[in-house]
Amino acid sequence: MESGKTTKGSKGRKGGDKRKKYVTKSAKAGLQFPVGRIARFLKKGRYAKRIGASAPVYLAAVLEYLAAEVLELAGNAARDHLKRRINPRNVQVAVRIDQELGELFAGVTIPSGGVMPNIHSAMVKKTTKASQVS
Repeated sequence: MESGKTTKGSKGRKGGDKRKKYVTKSAKAGLQFPVGRIARFLKKGRYAKRIGASAPVYLAAVLEYLAAEVLELAGNAARDHLKRRINPRNVQVAVRIDQELGELFAGVTIPSGGVMPNIHSAMVKKTTKASQVS
């Protein structure tokens, strides 16, 4: 072929398929959560007049960490109940047992999560020494 002609499928570019591979911001940051989408949401949400380049990366990293933490604990709770799937009850148990996540999710209601099993100490029968002896 001549150097001035384009190859089939090159869409008008000279030199054929010497196209630069696009690398996402998430891949550059080593994250699974979508950095570009979070950046778009931050801009559209009008949280500030200007959004820095590293703000969506940091926010994506924090969200990914929290999601991984909750899923890990919920998976452990599901395995304790001999289940293979994580359901809302497992998420509720995992979040409420962990102290730090419990503080973070203090005002959150998880639908179909149920309540934590708890018996108030005043409701428990007190055993006396006489009843223990006999």
